[in-house]
Amino acid sequence: MMDMNRDQKPIMSAGDHLNETDKEISLKIAREAISGMVINKRLDQIELENYSVVLRAPGASFVTLTKNEQLRGCIGAIEAYQPFILDVQEHAVAAALEDYRFPPVRKEEIQQIEIEISHLTPMQKLDYSTPEDLTSKLRVNVDGVLIKANSRRATFLPQVWEKVPNPEQFLSQLCVKMGSVPTLWKTQKIQVFTYQVESFKET
Repeated sequence: MMDMNRDQKPIMSAGDHLNETDKEISLKIAREAISGMVINKRLDQIELENYSVVLRAPGASFVTLTKNEQLRGCIGAIEAYQPFILDVQEHAVAAALEDYRFPPVRKEEIQQIEIEISHLTPMQKLDYSTPEDLTSKLRVNVDGVLIKANSRRATFLPQVWEKVPNPEQFLSQLCVKMGSVPTLWKTQKIQVFTYQVESFKET
């Protein structure tokens, strides 16, 4: 049912990891949430006492939807503010219906869409002195990166390294995503935070 990306090396304590059952349940909840909202305009209520300690614990998730291996929606939270299983449900619906880059998912598309869930670790501020120091400290295929500057912010999940493996290009594209010039990270000291993910998806 799932395919773990072996390049991902999440830094989590043993108690924070999702077991295989947790992952299956999370994917099931995400798919049911999308189907329910797209077809019936209804979201099932989650009874937290029916789920594991890890799924009930505060957790941040990103839900990524692909169709024919092309991105179809991706929305999530960087910081935990609710139980992980509720976070997955909320962001599955948001990825399907609220990603401004795409039209809402239609009923006839549901079976063509593949769901990937990323379970995020807490962010850590990355201290660096120069642009060169910054690129040297980023871990390709491991770190998700969030940047902040001038009240704006943007993030890339670690999975983005697969398409942009060069740290300089990675940061430049992240600046563009933030709405700034691509060279901002070279000319201005921006805030940089890293995190890791435990990612799993339907196959």
